[in-house]
Amino acid sequence: MALFGLLTWQEAVRGRLLALDGPVRSAIAGPSVRPAGRSFFVQFLADLGNAPIAVPVLMTAMVYTMWRLRRTGLSRWWLPALAYALAMAAVPALVSLFKPLIGRAGPGSLTLSPGYPGLYPSGHAATAAVAYGGAALLLAHFLVRAAARRLLGAAAVLLNVAVGVCLVRCGYHWPLDVVGSWLLCGALLAGAALAVSCWSGNRG
Repeated sequence: MALFGLLTWQEAVRGRLLALDGPVRSAIAGPSVRPAGRSFFVQFLADLGNAPIAVPVLMTAMVYTMWRLRRTGLSRWWLPALAYALAMAAVPALVSLFKPLIGRAGPGSLTLSPGYPGLYPSGHAATAAVAYGGAALLLAHFLVRAAARRLLGAAAVLLNVAVGVCLVRCGYHWPLDVVGSWLLCGALLAGAALAVSCWSGNRG
């Protein structure tokens, strides 16, 4: 959260850190971004941050987790799923809070519609981070082998990196918009994981 606070402050005052956005964006997307020229695969990965796609993935993991835990006879089998549901619910609330406060303009050829609050932090990157990260954390509980848990975690990280890079490549966001979402949602997932860990410890 400290890093998110630092980055948000830099965004708000248009600080020196924002000078990184231009070179990083150029390295990812080239000197110019024309939305009409993006490939189907890049657009597909960027669209994985849409709520109608990402949220059902988390919901499926939540339902599976509740089913598995209820079969064991636990009295509060719904608590782990609830923790990540609250993290997901916090995403639109926090994003809608910060966007008008920061008012970040769009990169390249992206023109924001009148009245649109801004682009920082990225709602798509945040949705993807909590949905796919939360699903991985929930399902990892049922994997016996540590290697399988690490593989699942790595897959979730790589998927989110791909979504973030493609959001930049499509011209929807500056790189720091995406990084800000990752920092914010990392804190949300850490809080949910801590709540689940405390619950698991109390069960013992």
